Amino acid sequence: MDNPSKELRTQAIDPRLEEDLRMLVRLAIREDLDRGMDLTTVALVPAEHRGRARLVARQPGVACGVDLIAIILEECDAKVAVEPHRCDGDRFQAGDCLAVLSGDARDLLTCERTVLNFLGPLCGIASLADRFQQKIAHTSARLLDTRKTTPGWRRLEKYAVRCGGAWNHRMGLFDAVLIKDNHLASRASKTGQLLDPAQAVEEARRFLDQSQPADTRSGIWIEIEIDSLEQLPSALQARPDYVLLDNMNTNQLREAVLIRNRMAPQVLLEASGGVRLETVAAIAETGVDRISVGALTHSAINLDIGLDWTWGEGE
Repeated sequence: MDNPSKELRTQAIDPRLEEDLRMLVRLAIREDLDRGMDLTTVALVPAEHRGRARLVARQPGVACGVDLIAIILEECDAKVAVEPHRCDGDRFQAGDCLAVLSGDARDLLTCERTVLNFLGPLCGIASLADRFQQKIAHTSARLLDTRKTTPGWRRLEKYAVRCGGAWNHRMGLFDAVLIKDNHLASRASKTGQLLDPAQAVEEARRFLDQSQPADTRSGIWIEIEIDSLEQLPSALQARPDYVLLDNMNTNQLREAVLIRNRMAPQVLLEASGGVRLETVAAIAETGVDRISVGALTHSAINLDIGLDWTWGEGE
């Protein structure tokens, strides 16, 4: 039931992601060096000594961040070259080499932890997204992330979700309207009037039509959250792009799909709230179009990746 006018966001490696990454790397360098030096490396490793090391996965997963290593090394001002052995989005097994780093040994040792601190979390998110996606591959539902991301890391984490085969929800507060219960409650506390779902959608649509240029407006969708089936007819009456079904069980989700199919088949339904690996397949099988999962970014493990020095291969 996809509608091309409601395309999901897709975070790729673009200038904005690269800018965010560079700022984060600069902060990481300041944390490690505090405008000083790597005391251990300078004390033990001769200047001009060269080395070679392999980035090795300690557990299976999906690659993310390998395509970013060159940017990280550049921002670290490291005289180190990267030779990728996997691309972002590739699956790998424990023991696989993701990339080889070679060059100035001091630089390689100094930037080692910075590189690993980016690859571990990003591979962890991509791997978890892949696990969720495999659970629903037999359905037409699409898996989405949320805004429950690490501050400053949103584009990187949403890129990792895409590497794992899932999709991106809105990127921020600026590119879509998502009307939640707190918006309605806040409005009521000010005016004494609690909008019903249809009124809220219509008011948001009027605002967008009046405030956004036509070429921008066409890409901004409207979604409203409901937490009971009693609210669904009102929401569908206003024909939003999406209705978010919050914390509903599978019986309620199936009923919501039937109501939607009868009243407004062009409106997409999104299930959200407490979705787990153990439950995502049953949710997808109800017929909803989207399933948003905050755990993709806020609960992914830091995948174990190590840097193994290659003895006898230093230049």
